[in-house]
Order: sequence, then C-alpha cells, then structure tokens
Amino acid sequence: MHRALPSLTFCLAVPALVAAPPKASPAPAVHGLDLAGMDRSVAPGNDFFAYANGGWVKRTEIPADRGSFGVGHEVADLTDRRTAALIRAAAKAKAPAGSERRKIGDYFTSFMDEQAIEAKGLTPLQPAFQAISAIRDRKDLAHHLGRTLRADVDVLNATHIDTANLFGLWVAQDLDEPTRYAPFLLQGGLGMPERSYYLDPAEGMATVRTQYRAHVAAMLKLAGLSDSERRAAAVVDLETRMAKVHASREDSGDVLKGNNHWKRADFGIKAPGLDWETFFAAADLKQPEVFVVWQPGAFTGLSALTAEVPLDTWKDYLTFHALQHRARVLPKAVVDQSFAFYGRVLSGASKPRERWVYGVALTNQALGEAVGKAYVAKYFPPSEKARAQDMVAKIKDAFRARIEALTWMSPATKAKASAKLDALKVGVGYPDRWQDYHELKVVAGDAFGNAERAERFEYARNLRKLGRPIDRTEWVMTPQTVNAVNLPVMNALNFPAAILQPPYFDPKRPMVMDYGAIGAVIGHEISHSFDDSGSLFDATGKLNNWWTPEDLKHFQASANQLVAQFDAYEPFPGLHIKGRQTLGENIADVAGLAAAYDAYRLSLGGREAPVVQGLTGDQQFFLSYAQSWREKAREPLLRQQILTDGHAPAPFRPATARNLDAWYPAFQVKPGQALYLAPADRVKIW
Repeated sequence: MHRALPSLTFCLAVPALVAAPPKASPAPAVHGLDLAGMDRSVAPGNDFFAYANGGWVKRTEIPADRGSFGVGHEVADLTDRRTAALIRAAAKAKAPAGSERRKIGDYFTSFMDEQAIEAKGLTPLQPAFQAISAIRDRKDLAHHLGRTLRADVDVLNATHIDTANLFGLWVAQDLDEPTRYAPFLLQGGLGMPERSYYLDPAEGMATVRTQYRAHVAAMLKLAGLSDSERRAAAVVDLETRMAKVHASREDSGDVLKGNNHWKRADFGIKAPGLDWETFFAAADLKQPEVFVVWQPGAFTGLSALTAEVPLDTWKDYLTFHALQHRARVLPKAVVDQSFAFYGRVLSGASKPRERWVYGVALTNQALGEAVGKAYVAKYFPPSEKARAQDMVAKIKDAFRARIEALTWMSPATKAKASAKLDALKVGVGYPDRWQDYHELKVVAGDAFGNAERAERFEYARNLRKLGRPIDRTEWVMTPQTVNAVNLPVMNALNFPAAILQPPYFDPKRPMVMDYGAIGAVIGHEISHSFDDSGSLFDATGKLNNWWTPEDLKHFQASANQLVAQFDAYEPFPGLHIKGRQTLGENIADVAGLAAAYDAYRLSLGGREAPVVQGLTGDQQFFLSYAQSWREKAREPLLRQQILTDGHAPAPFRPATARNLDAWYPAFQVKPGQALYLAPADRVKIW
C-alpha cells in the first residue's frame, strides 16, 4: 500500500448529533510547492523531511480529535466532506425502496439518528448476549466462534491482518494455484493492537495494560455483568495467553511462512482443542477441503485455549467483544467508554471526531462502490483518468527500462520480470465492473441491524467466490479512498479516484511535481510486484521462484542493505523502526521513486524542466515527494504504528531519496551530513 492513514476502527466516541456535515470545500487553491512550509535553516542532507516540511511542522497543531495529521488527512477530509454531501443528497432524494441510492441514504441517516439509538439502549445486542449465555459446553463454544467468523482480514492486499474475533477469514486466490480461490484463516482475538501490548515489560506498556483492563471492566459493567473487575482481569489474562501464541507482526508478513495448506482433517491433529467440524459448519464452510492457515503455531495455541480456559471466562470475553465491536451504533455511554481507551490512550486524541465522519466511514464500508459511483461521476472527470493512465504507462515503461539496464540480473530473470510487468493489470479511478448490492437489506431507523446485515452480506459475498472463476476486475478499495494498492496474486493495481487529486495529482501545476508525488505512488505500487514478497510471485500470480540463484542472492543482499538502513532510524530513544517488518514498503519506495524520476526525465525528451518557484526540475521532483509525506503524529499512535504497521512512519519516508544519485547534486548533499551515503552504500533495487 502507498500509505496507512489512521482508520476509524478504534476512535469510536461521538459528540452530540451534528445536524449536517460541513459542505464540500473546493480543492486547495495553491498549485505548486508549499515554500512557506519549508525550513531552509535545515540542511537537506541532514534532515530532508524537516527541510521540506519544517515550517509546516512548526505552525501546525494536530487537531484534538486526531492521533496524527498531515497532507493525506487533508485530502481525506476533503473527500469525506464531498462524499457526505453526496450521501445527504441521496437521503433527501427519497429514491425508490430497494435502490442503491435509497440504501445509501437510509444507512447514513439511521446512523446519524442518535436519539433512536439511545432509546433502544442495548436491546439490539440482546440476541448476541443470549447466544453467549446459552453456551453450555465446548461444542457450543465452537459453534458460536464459527457463527461469528467474518471476512475481515486481508494478508496481501489491504494488509488488514488482525481481527478481534478468534480467527479471521480471507478469500483470495490460492498462492500455489492462482486459478482458484482458497479460504485463508488468520489469527485473532486480541482487543489491543498487537501481541507486544500484552507482553512488552516496558513501563509504558504496563500502564496501557492497566488502562485496558479498566476499559474491559467498564464495558462489562455496561453490559450488565456483576463483579466486572474480576471478570475483566480474567478476560485480559485470556488475551495475554492468546498473545503468547500469536505470530509476530514480522512473521505474519512473511509469505513463505504463511502459505500453509491444511486439509480439513488436519485441524483436529495439528490444532486439537476446538471442535473444528462444528466451527466450520457454523461458519458455512462445509465445502472447502483445504484451507490456508497463515499462522499455524497460533492456531495450535488458540485452539488449545478453547479447551483449557473456563467457559465462564470465554463467555465474558465474548460479551466484551460483542459490545466493543458494535460500539459505534450503541448508546453514548458505550461510545464514550470505547473512545476513552481506543481514542485517548492508544491514539492520544483528546476528543472524538464529529459523528458524520463515522457515518461516512460506515456507509462507505457497507455500500462503498455504490457511493463510489456518485463520487466519480462528480469528482473524477474522464480527462483526469486519461492523464493518470498516461502517467502509469510512462512509469511502467521507465520500470521496464530499469529492468533491461540491470547489470547484475541474468537475461532469464529479466525476461520473467518483463513478462510480469507486461501482465500487470492496472485499474485507475474505479473498477471496470461495479459491485451489486441488491441482496443487502438496509432498514431505515435500524443502525445496529444495518451494520450487522452489511457485515454478513460481505461475508456471504466472499464465501460465494469459493468454487467460482477468478475475477481480476475486483477492487479492494473504493474510489473515494485516499490510497492505492498492489494485489500481488492478481498481479494488479488499484489507484482510486480520491488519491488522484491535488496536491498529489494536479493539472494546474508543472507535471514534474506530479511525478514526484502521485508518480512516486504509481511507481511504488508497480514496484510492490517486485518487492520482497511480490518478487516471489510470477506473472500468473503463482507463488513460484522465477529467479536464478545468483540473481536472488544479489536481490536479497540489496534488501538487507535497506533493512539495516531503516533499522538505524530511531523515532524514540530505544525504539527503532523495524527494517525487516517495513521492508516491502521500503523497497517499493526506493524502486518506485527511481522509476518515477526516470519517467519524469524521459517525459522531457532530454530537455531540462523549467525553473519554477525558484527551483530546478530535480528540486521540484524531490520536494514534491517529501511534501507528499507531510505528517505529524502523537506519541501513542506513532509507537503503535512502529509496532504494528508494515510502513515506516511518514517523516522517515522522504529519506528514501538518499538512495538516488540525482538527489545529491540537486541539494548539494555532502559527505559528513547525516543522510549522506557513499555511492556504494546507496540501495539500488530494480
């Protein structure tokens, strides 16, 4: 992925009802680089991020309702306001019952009706509470765990690899046989972001654990359970035992470690404890005979816990997670308590976002492509789609030329790499075929039920893929998402319309600046097909080693250089960026920026770019790249990102430029400066 903007998953609290979101604002009026946002007192060779963004950092306060803020958030905010206006228009239109437009309006309006939600209290949750209360034995537990399995994880595309359910399902192409879909199962069950939150002995983490236990107790009390503190301690102890058997974030990102095919009969032998046949039957997974178990050690450990831990503890655990999972569509007391931990403690925000923001996010989640149709019709003209497609073609050509020019790669490997590039399917703006929502039932005034039905609809949609032909037209992001993605098994890219707008992509500024911003994004996503994970897949999407041993050894040596480079970055004393965990994104940054630079140069036909704003073409290119990563983050959220994310924090990504030879003369970077690398130490991958 290009970037990981903070999600709304955990910041659940909302203030009093906002009658209407602000009207959509026009695109930013400034077309070009933000010279006032720079800090020219900093040598670019010492801190390129501060040189490009230091003035902005000094004058910008992170809003109270955010854990971080930057240019990506500004673009996302504008997109959300525009989307909200489209949704509100759908609500006012009184479209025919059952139409997509009516569903969009009813979904959003139901969520915004706080008074109705408050009046219902926890009544919508009673069926779930009753089902949990009815668990009498381990078979019942397995049935409940299977019945609540959801398609809420994604290993390789959107990289959502955690779920609060004990396990998560991802239906995607089989890595060994990409002509068919396979059900992937991933570890889950934790209420905090990652295993280290439970196991790290540091004082700060111990404090977070204490606050989490208090949060669990408060939620159990809201659920009507007595002796909530004792019960919460048992729930957190259970999650701690889960964390001990979980695979690490780094291992979970390792495709070769994750590609484990288990037959249905293997589960009882390799992961005894859970009644797997009951689990699969309740999950409507009666037909698949083979599953991909991504973290086998975790499945062995988690399954054992279902047999070892007292049923009463499991029931309290399930009660807490049922309440937490639906906090957004429950009364204010639940919402506020959820924000107290997930907003204040984990992200550092001091107040929640306005309610309409969550309404937009939930409507996008439930009916994303239906909303996307309206968004692209209004905000993504054919001219911008064509301009983006042209840039993609030029950067693909530049990447191909880079492959052909590699002196260390054998002709055989080059041919395979070029074939993979030729087969790459690129989607720009929106999918070729829109998703059908006619089976999704949306009921006006039923915010809780709508959320439940949308989740089950998505689960059923994924199950229907099993046994069907592969659909390479499917997108994993909506058009109104400010992001981009590489789908390694599909050998495809998605560039949603919302990222193809200023300041990333702006028809009113010099093209060289676009190459530095959206061009680097395009190059980044193309390069993901050739990063440490993507390079393991051939042109058909099959997990297949297409490298000669000598070529692979050279590639891995360059990757290890990059690991060491990022391991050296230290955002907090004693806490370094994890170079191995972030390797795929860092490879894509280096290779993508290099391809975008070559494409910008080739687009000029040997001429120099005009000087603009007092800057040469190369300076415009690299500064545009650095300003595209403009972001500030509060310490709790930044620490969370370092522990859980496959991306390096935004302020460290402009330093990628230190690996490109052209950056040095552009900014007179000299030996002895912090970012200077001797030519032999500059990482060149692809």
